Amino acid sequence: MPVMFLHTFNPNPILAHLGSFAIHWYGLFLAVGALAGYLVFIRLGRRYGIKVADLENLFFFTLIAGLVGARIYHVLNEWSYYAAHPGEILSIWNGGLAIHGALIAGLVVFLLFARKKKLSFWLLADIAAPALALGQAIGRWGNYFNQELYGGPTSLPWGIPIEPLNRPLQFLDDKFFHPAFLYESLGSFAVFVLMVYLHRRFLAGTKNGSDNRSVVRGAGFIALTYLITESLVRAGTELIRIDRVPTIADVRLPLLISIAIALAAGVALFMLMRRRSRAA
Repeated sequence: MPVMFLHTFNPNPILAHLGSFAIHWYGLFLAVGALAGYLVFIRLGRRYGIKVADLENLFFFTLIAGLVGARIYHVLNEWSYYAAHPGEILSIWNGGLAIHGALIAGLVVFLLFARKKKLSFWLLADIAAPALALGQAIGRWGNYFNQELYGGPTSLPWGIPIEPLNRPLQFLDDKFFHPAFLYESLGSFAVFVLMVYLHRRFLAGTKNGSDNRSVVRGAGFIALTYLITESLVRAGTELIRIDRVPTIADVRLPLLISIAIALAAGVALFMLMRRRSRAA
């Protein structure tokens, strides 16, 4: 059973060696997640009548910017460590890619691209939502092999063993821990399913995207719903995680940011629905 596998398996961060080159599970799951997201993004974008070349260019630039933004965000949050270990700043294979940094960088790329190509930013964001959710669901398994996304001690049968070196000192006597990576992966996959469902409903209501004006007028609902649901998933896992992160008033910074994003997106969604109801 999968839960028993998690309970007894001790993951190794390295998948294989090719000479002196190490293939890390973290990088593999990031690549698989990116590929899955790419396939979803291209297929869905074509349904809305967007040129494949534009979709491919946007995905490529967003992927690069997202990786850079995610790493910079993580390094800044852990600056006291990286200032003392500057040689590890570029060691992304050891983990340390923050989704909030990726979202900020991706937002900038989408805004610039939409303006240059005269496309609807919100429509592009809607199309990206399921791709992001699926990529996150897959990528979280890389955290498992790095033993870096887990919660507090648990006696549940799906608890995972964590090497003493990777635990806070106060938990050295505990054996099994909540698989926070798994909770977030399952939550992100549920968000992906919801995003696909919303797109199908939306496309069905606009004759598969053939009425471009109707598509653009309705854009934004799916992207904002993604921000709300994915932020709530992240907030839920932050409540059980025990790794060291920056805090404000003893509250984890990623938790505060996730709540802030969910609230801001909720307000924006309310305003969007209100404007739509007035225009109807």
